Amino acid sequence: MNNILNTGKSFYRVVLGKQHSLSQDCFNNSYVGVDFGIDKDLTNDLPDNWREFNKKNIPIFLEKNPNKSKVTAGLACGAIHTMSKAINIGDYILSPDGTGTYRIAEVTSEYFYRHNETREHSLKHCRQVRWLGNSIKREDMSEKLKNSSGSALTLCNISQYGEEINNLLGGISNNPITTSNPEIEDPSEFALEKHLEDFLIANWHQTELSDEYDIFNDEEVTGQQFPTDTGPIDILAISKDKSELLIIELKKGRASDTVVGQIQRYMGYIKDEIAEDGQSVRGIIIAFDDDIKIKRALSMTNNISFYRYRVNFNLIKI
Repeated sequence: MNNILNTGKSFYRVVLGKQHSLSQDCFNNSYVGVDFGIDKDLTNDLPDNWREFNKKNIPIFLEKNPNKSKVTAGLACGAIHTMSKAINIGDYILSPDGTGTYRIAEVTSEYFYRHNETREHSLKHCRQVRWLGNSIKREDMSEKLKNSSGSALTLCNISQYGEEINNLLGGISNNPITTSNPEIEDPSEFALEKHLEDFLIANWHQTELSDEYDIFNDEEVTGQQFPTDTGPIDILAISKDKSELLIIELKKGRASDTVVGQIQRYMGYIKDEIAEDGQSVRGIIIAFDDDIKIKRALSMTNNISFYRYRVNFNLIKI
């Protein structure tokens, strides 16, 4: 299999219909799309800025879906804008077919509205594509690409993995843990921290955080790997009284002052785009240890806490 993709382009993962129900129709008719119940042609109503689009269309979505939350509305409208405007001709689509395989397509047209009155369920906000002969098995992906491509979201940007995707098409193995990566301070700590997220999710009720917070859960997305415009949050939680949103970031071997800047960007996104009126936003960084850099960085903020984790390993003779 040849490397054929232009990694200078953007890459998106799109789920075609609930539980991939419209995948075959999209494969057969060379298109991809999303729906979310906004039943109008957007050809002349697509501003460049997605925030402007969301501001106008979130109230429309909520009027039609009064039981949905602001988060669900924002994610739905954001996905429509991305499919209709942000994706460019020449960008690439990865779409799971429900069998553990991702089909790949190149976008070949601008937005079009596909109104099909003969079908109860269809994708209305669409792009024409050229399906390529190449595909990728989920089992061959790195853990990071698996997490991003397996997001609960209908549509997500996975452009940061363009090089890996191209390598997979060329048969080149990918190893996400490497001692040559300058972002990783201690590979042994990173090896632990890359599994810490799943451990925290599975054992949330055994941590002290569960006394005050629940892991965020909405119809469109969960709090694990919660998407933002600067990357996914490791864990998003919400206080039991719904008054506070909590961003949890795992250091994962990054330079300690780097993770402080990262969590501040996430907190800014949650405050501006997700938090309801009256909700506050806090952050927690969890790592194996701190150092002078993280202490200096955290000394200038009063809404980010630091937690150390410890791993206990015991041998029991029986």
